[in-house]
Amino acid sequence: MKTKSIFVITMLTVFTFLIGCNSDNLASDGSEKLTIYTTIFPLEDFTKKIGGDHVEVQSVFPPGADAHTFEPSTKTMSEMAAADAFIYSGVGAEGFADKAKDVLEKENVLIVAAGQGIELHSGEEHTEHADEAHEDEHDHEHADEAHEDEHDHEHGDETHEDEHDHEHADEAHEDEHDHEHADEAHEDEHDHEHADEEEHDSHEGHNHSDGDPHVWIDPVLSISLAENIKNALTELKPEAKEDFEANFKTLKTDLEELDKEYKETLESAATNKILVSHAAYGYWESRYGLEQISVTGLSPSQEPSQKQLAEIIETAKENEMKYVIFDQNITGKVANVVKNEIGAEALILHNLEAITDEDVENKEDYFSLMRKNLDTLKKALN
Repeated sequence: MKTKSIFVITMLTVFTFLIGCNSDNLASDGSEKLTIYTTIFPLEDFTKKIGGDHVEVQSVFPPGADAHTFEPSTKTMSEMAAADAFIYSGVGAEGFADKAKDVLEKENVLIVAAGQGIELHSGEEHTEHADEAHEDEHDHEHADEAHEDEHDHEHGDETHEDEHDHEHADEAHEDEHDHEHADEAHEDEHDHEHADEEEHDSHEGHNHSDGDPHVWIDPVLSISLAENIKNALTELKPEAKEDFEANFKTLKTDLEELDKEYKETLESAATNKILVSHAAYGYWESRYGLEQISVTGLSPSQEPSQKQLAEIIETAKENEMKYVIFDQNITGKVANVVKNEIGAEALILHNLEAITDEDVENKEDYFSLMRKNLDTLKKALN
């Protein structure tokens, strides 16, 4: 009899446990929660805030990941294939996303490009110190004839000399043209898209020269990200539309308030220049008048040449820069060289691409991290 009682109690315990586990996947109205996978942290955070009780959200990025180079495991891909939706930026931030979405579409997973409709800034606006391909446009120590070669291959050596008043001998021109012949042919073949191809190769299919992908650092543009997420959740679960709309409205108000805080702080700053390890903050330039001097390009893997590095150090010294600003998840060896050369103090800006273990422990969200960034800017600009 005692054995039977123990068996009954055990079965009831197991049953209760299973019911409890199952209830974790149910919304408060008893409906099943949507399973959503995201990439960069703001998309994860916005989806949780908008979806509320109706969603179960998981980022594919582990803490500390580099969004530009991260590749999900086979296990993660199989889990994503069982989800209701995959939300990614759609603006070139995630190196794996295009390949992943092709696979997931076949599994009837809703693919959501949260950045759809956002006009990107040209990546060239923010990478003149770091992008080797873009260097030809801005590197004033290059011979003028090399610059002319990039845009006008039909000019002869003598025309180059007439246009640019060079003192180079024709033989020197010919040597240089021989050296650059392969590059010229490559540019002709691709209609001067050599820089784009270098970017394409370094990011496995994602072309940062098409535009700066870091749209989420702009609170105003983040409203567009949030709205696209809201629309996708509504498509998946129309019966929860009112909840999604109300949550989005609250998020939009919070983003507008954050934008106001940034605007007021940066307008009253003593300077507008910051020296950063990674050109992730271009949207603050246009929105708030900030100017970033970047050691690397739009991706941390885009390291500057020795000449560009010297220019950055010279610029930092000319502007009496006291700080070099590093990313939270990137160890910038080149930026450390600059830091040591100019005797600057190191500060941290959070690019919000992925959170750290410490961020998880502290339960940080988009707004807390953006306000920490604002505190860093206050110190760097005053």
